[in-house]
Amino acid sequence: MSSRKRLSICYAAPGQNLFPAAGPTRNVLNVANALSQWADVTVAFRSVPQPIDTNKYQVIAIEPDAATLNQFKDDNATRGIHPFRHISYCRRLRCFSEQQASSYDVVLEKGWRLSGYLLDGFRRRGVPGVLIENNVHFWTEPLTNVQAVAKYIFHSGAHRVASRCSRRASVVIAETQEMKTMLVEHRSLPPNQIEVVGLGVDHALFYPMDQQSARNILKIGPDATLLLYVGAMDEYHDLEPVIDALAVSGQPRVELHVVGDGEYRARCEEKAARVGLSARFYGHIPHPLVPQYIAAADLCLAPYRTSACHNGIVPFSTLKIPEYMACARPVASVPGGPIQRLIEDRISGFLFPNEVSSWVSFLERLPSREQLACIGTTATRAVESLGWEKTAAQYLEICERLIG
Repeated sequence: MSSRKRLSICYAAPGQNLFPAAGPTRNVLNVANALSQWADVTVAFRSVPQPIDTNKYQVIAIEPDAATLNQFKDDNATRGIHPFRHISYCRRLRCFSEQQASSYDVVLEKGWRLSGYLLDGFRRRGVPGVLIENNVHFWTEPLTNVQAVAKYIFHSGAHRVASRCSRRASVVIAETQEMKTMLVEHRSLPPNQIEVVGLGVDHALFYPMDQQSARNILKIGPDATLLLYVGAMDEYHDLEPVIDALAVSGQPRVELHVVGDGEYRARCEEKAARVGLSARFYGHIPHPLVPQYIAAADLCLAPYRTSACHNGIVPFSTLKIPEYMACARPVASVPGGPIQRLIEDRISGFLFPNEVSSWVSFLERLPSREQLACIGTTATRAVESLGWEKTAAQYLEICERLIG
């Protein structure tokens, strides 16, 4: 690693509250944890409703009172708030950059609805910045009423702000090649401004464990074929085709288990109950226990709603898939984009459209539990090289280059 002075780096996530179990939050914290061995790191979330205990990096809140203002129990800190609150928050971000500019050599900003806005404040005060982008928000809703039109106007304005501020960032890190392409096409960023750096896996937490021991602890029967989903239930993740297919597949020993929460959880639970499906919805569980649930499973699910993505392709990186695979579990997900580089169909997992007909067809030919276990072993080998230290080292190299 470089012999340069130890940098002071702020990794800010202005569009997130700190909920340690949420995927986007874990993304930030895992990078910060690995990066802290080479730099003095501060992570800044909009608010910190669930503090974490660590001495490796500092955690601060940009707007401490935001935790009491946000009705949603997820890490999307700006979802559902009125546009005027965005204006107030933008003023707070400008104040934050003014107050903190002298504290850091480089600022990283995790992309959000107004990507790059905080970096622009630091740029004005001479601090170089790196935007880390994993999504480009596209409008997918019909304009059927006044409220929808108002939301669309706000969305368009936010897109213009994000595009302008993104172009002013010193460097933009895209977490996938597909994301880089989208940033070039839809935010008019020059390709040479963008570097692709993928995510890692916490192999100290996610690793193969004994299935029967996990089932004994969780009080899960030894003979069922267990399908597991871990994560949010929202516009990008759609469990309903799986539920519908299981209802008509005639597979009495197949169970669906779901860890996580989200705005669509209630309707998924209601549908599963209505069709008489053998399903368990656990809600939020402590993050360190997630690998135990994965170990109890035979097949893990990543059922993305591709209709919510531009051109029907999932462009963003996904934590859940490599974490499933690191635990020696095969994954069923959608083809295309970065997912297709992680999963080799019927070798380390399964790729098919997240539609009822495709799920019915798959369930009719569902491999045995023994076959699924063999595929899971192959899946583990496919993600062995992914690690957060590797990701953090690439971030550090970019930061050092900026101040060089």
